[in-house]
Amino acid sequence: MDILRNKLERSAFGVCAWLADRMGIQTRRVRMYFIYLSCLSLGSSLLFYFFVAFWLNVREYIREGRRLLVK
Repeated sequence: MDILRNKLERSAFGVCAWLADRMGIQTRRVRMYFIYLSCLSLGSSLLFYFFVAFWLNVREYIREGRRLLVK
């Protein structure tokens, strides 16, 4: 089970970890909230998850582009 969890965490977008760091709570708790929320809202919280994942990805590309311009 730990192998599966580690592989999934590495391949995931990092949204729960980022959100947990911003809020100052455990990543595990944020993941559980997302699971419960998706069950209760019939998956509409996944839209929020994918939006934040896209936003974090774009933000990384912008930062990387700025680093290349500074050099």
